[in-house]
Amino acid sequence: MSLMSEVAQKYMEQLKERCDLSFLTDQQRSELINVFGLSDFIADSLIKQPALLPTLFDSGLLDTAERQASLTLELQNILASVDSEANLHQALRLFRRKHMVVIAWRELLNKSTLAESLEHTSLLADQLIYQSLQWLHNLQCKEQGTPLADSGKEQTMYVFAMGKLGGQELNFSSDIDLIFAYPERGQTQGGRRVIENSAFFTKLGQRLIAALHQITVDGFVYRVDMRLRPFGDSGPLVSTFNSIEDYYQTHGREWERYAMVKARVIGAEGEYKEELESMLRPFVFRRYIDFSAIESLRKMKAMISAEVRRKGLKDNIKLGMGGIREIEFVAQAFQLIHGGRNAQLQCKSLQETLHVLADLEILPKERIDCLLHSYQFLRAVENILQQIGDQQTQTLPDNELDKLRLIKVMKFDDWEGFYSRLNQVMENVHDEFNWVVGETEEQQHEPDKEFIEIWELDLSSEYIEPLLTESINCEEVSEQEIASFATSIVSLKAEMKRRPIGPRGQDTVDKLLPRLISLICSYPKPAQLFERIHHLILNIMRRTAYLELLNENEGALKQLLKLCAASPRVSSQLANYPMLLDELLDPQKLYNPTKLGEYQSELQQFMLRIPEEDMEQQMEALRQFKQMQLLHIATADIAKGIKLPQVSDHLTCLSEAIFNYVVQIAWNQVTEKFGTPSNVVGTDRKGFAVIAYGKMGGFELGYGSDLDVVFLHETNIKGMTDGRRSIDNQLFYFRLAQRIIHLFISRTTSGILYEIDMRLRPSGDSGPLVAGLAGFNRYLKEDAWTWEHQALVRSRPVFIDSCMREEFDNIRRGILSQQRDLLTLKTDVSKMRDKMRAHLNRAKADQFDLKQSPGGMVDIEFIAQYLVLAHSHQFPELLTQWPDNLRIFSACQEAGLLTEKETNALIDAYCHIRDMAHRLTLSKEHRIISNAGCEEDRKTVIAIWDKLFTL
Repeated sequence: MSLMSEVAQKYMEQLKERCDLSFLTDQQRSELINVFGLSDFIADSLIKQPALLPTLFDSGLLDTAERQASLTLELQNILASVDSEANLHQALRLFRRKHMVVIAWRELLNKSTLAESLEHTSLLADQLIYQSLQWLHNLQCKEQGTPLADSGKEQTMYVFAMGKLGGQELNFSSDIDLIFAYPERGQTQGGRRVIENSAFFTKLGQRLIAALHQITVDGFVYRVDMRLRPFGDSGPLVSTFNSIEDYYQTHGREWERYAMVKARVIGAEGEYKEELESMLRPFVFRRYIDFSAIESLRKMKAMISAEVRRKGLKDNIKLGMGGIREIEFVAQAFQLIHGGRNAQLQCKSLQETLHVLADLEILPKERIDCLLHSYQFLRAVENILQQIGDQQTQTLPDNELDKLRLIKVMKFDDWEGFYSRLNQVMENVHDEFNWVVGETEEQQHEPDKEFIEIWELDLSSEYIEPLLTESINCEEVSEQEIASFATSIVSLKAEMKRRPIGPRGQDTVDKLLPRLISLICSYPKPAQLFERIHHLILNIMRRTAYLELLNENEGALKQLLKLCAASPRVSSQLANYPMLLDELLDPQKLYNPTKLGEYQSELQQFMLRIPEEDMEQQMEALRQFKQMQLLHIATADIAKGIKLPQVSDHLTCLSEAIFNYVVQIAWNQVTEKFGTPSNVVGTDRKGFAVIAYGKMGGFELGYGSDLDVVFLHETNIKGMTDGRRSIDNQLFYFRLAQRIIHLFISRTTSGILYEIDMRLRPSGDSGPLVAGLAGFNRYLKEDAWTWEHQALVRSRPVFIDSCMREEFDNIRRGILSQQRDLLTLKTDVSKMRDKMRAHLNRAKADQFDLKQSPGGMVDIEFIAQYLVLAHSHQFPELLTQWPDNLRIFSACQEAGLLTEKETNALIDAYCHIRDMAHRLTLSKEHRIISNAGCEEDRKTVIAIWDKLFTL
């Protein structure tokens, strides 16, 4: 008995236990056994709902128009009898499952065409969205009144269906990307109280997402992704028409033009819908022929290729080379280029677009035919893969059963024949894609013969040395350095022999290494550089895609050597996280870090590609984003494109963007499990704050800094959460804090996100993980040590509920501006400094610890903290305004507490010492230097310290 037959028989036995199958004809029984061998999804569904069987056998009696009318009417009748949101959720899920079983049944048994399946799947999604929206709108109007514009016209919500749903070519098991909009601002009328339309439609949007996305005992309807909306996760859930138009005119990016090509409006017919449909055409379709779309396409494809490399994706028929995405890009590129001049190209369907391109003779018919046939083949494979288990996948199976299922439906005799045909299809697609975007292979720079001999021949280091000596022109390179270089080459060859990598990888290595050795010969310390590259090559040798990236991109290879020569830290970073090699492809971007105000939006855009429910991928992507941004900051630092304060500003802004995103993820996870705490139910608030201390609080983060933070919640949080597993609000915030810390410190392939230090919270490690604002204030007033007030000087919120900000600012200002006894303060600060130095100073008698030695960074920080604590009662607005040392010193000068000379001396000393610490960090060296280093700066700091603290 075949593997599929065994599976089918098992499912038939389970179904027989649930219902009498004697009514089946021989043909029906044969079809049932056949499809049970092909799809776990259909089998599970019928075992749970045997009543679906007659529907399947009757499913071929309707033509397309009849099916559309029947499906629409059927759902209307079902929802007409639904009397609660819980029942709505159940009805939608059962209705979706019924029709998805029908679609899979017909396609797997070859009873329907691909076109029919795509049409049926898209129609089903349209009706589930539209009729759910109508039902929920009517319910909410009964509860809150009818939303009206200021003109008195009734308002309703509209939905942009994006991607394949917008093109009415939805794949079988797909996310749906949606954007919500409503026409005009205004208020509700007829409810118990008046509320703004924005609040009404935000609540309606939340309910619609829950109706579709929430997992219940009956499953879910669709995974809903809202991250394509204006400003992503940080933007409002629902926007007015005007806001949407303003966003795309002012902030719209090139990738959003691509996304909007397929955007289709779902909602009530009428002038509002027509207005929304026409509103974004000028943004998407330019009036002139827009060839800039091709360059944008190249960049987007490069990003996807990088993603494939990062995830190690293999046999992915959507994102892989020659996959479905490349066909979509070709069609969309020509829509963007010519769509403004030719309205025929402003269509949503990809296949329709390709036909129009052929009719208009924009592309040769034979190329269009190739793309159409390839698209249909790949989409058929995609649907079958997803119909096996109703799973969102585009990756070929790695188990024998699913391989057999796929080739049977695709009508191939064996896997090898299918796989060969698939590869040919994807190769054809990639050829067409390259023809459109004009990609050409970069010129290969063949190394000289001697470098090929050095690598390919089995030579000892003694034979390699003279060959290297002839090639190294720099007179500063010593014989010892050349000998070390030769030894390292022999060592790498030996290590690589012990790690077989297959013919393709070996061929790439044999082309790449001679070029590498040739280029390294032009550097002043070739042995040191080769040793750094040595580690990277060993780390990527089993990932042929990265070897090929370096081999095929001369520019990327040269950037790699330049950076590794300049900084062992960057070298180590690239070796540990090879996905960063993709960043070397664009030097202009590589040496220009993200603008300070754009880290949040860049992160939002980067995370758009990650499924919201896949937490493992989310965590890995956050770490990848951090590593990529660190590389850009470090390269700009190395190239002296940014100065020290800017380096810290960039590192701090990066950490803040990540912290905000992590808080949002943690909030979503904890509220999904326990519901929303009663103190913020029905609002967009969280009643929560993250207060940064230390280097993060003072905008002075370094490359390897921990994040010192304190978590706070608002004072009045009595009550319980509103979820099915309701818990006390206090416990909710504790769970939230735990989740945030877990997301930061869990180790993935790309390491941890940041180390989180919570020891500055009230009562330290023995205190609560999250403190209330009132308790935080009380602790600081009554129980805190002087050093805790010092720490408060360098504190600021990096995430805070708007309703908590003023209260926190008042608490901080109030504590810092208390009048203190100067003698006691001086004694406390001096003792704490002596204690720290005794425990942490690692310098010997003839050495200087940049951080802990007398005259070092900590002395300067303590001077700033002392001045704030000693004099804030006289100048509260001036001295409590900033948490960073440089601006504190400027404020002290303004208050007359420091002379101009002292201020400049402290600022210069702090910048010099920190800059030296940064350089040592980039070079992976300790912060201990000789006593002669920073001598003048040290003397200045010690003199000012003695002046302030001498009793």
